[in-house]
Amino acid sequence: MITGFDMRVDGGTISRLDVDDGLIAGRAVLVRTGHAAHWGSDRYFRDHPHLGIDVVSRLIDAGASLVGIDSLNIDGIATRERPAHSVLLGHEIPVVEHLRGLDSLPDRGSRFFAVPVKVKGFGTFPVRAFALV
Repeated sequence: MITGFDMRVDGGTISRLDVDDGLIAGRAVLVRTGHAAHWGSDRYFRDHPHLGIDVVSRLIDAGASLVGIDSLNIDGIATRERPAHSVLLGHEIPVVEHLRGLDSLPDRGSRFFAVPVKVKGFGTFPVRAFALV
């Protein structure tokens, strides 16, 4: 698992992650934006950071095994388009949103788990997300 890298955010869209592609292959990439600090407030549902399609494409090309974010949604919600979801899931890369506590994890070396409840036919569902440090 990797987290804790610099990023560029343009109007809510994360347009660049500063992480070596060699670190991505086979790992969960957890994007720590700091937006989880707004959890439980109306602010959490507004102007949330989300991944741009160029970042998503790079994560796929570099071999990410899972992509997570500490934000409301991995996509922007101004429109009903879901490019990050569609492309990642189309490449069988799971997406985890609404993560909290990423700031307490080391940048590298932890093991991330997202354990779902046993369901069928759902497009979205809760998981028990945790990391072993």
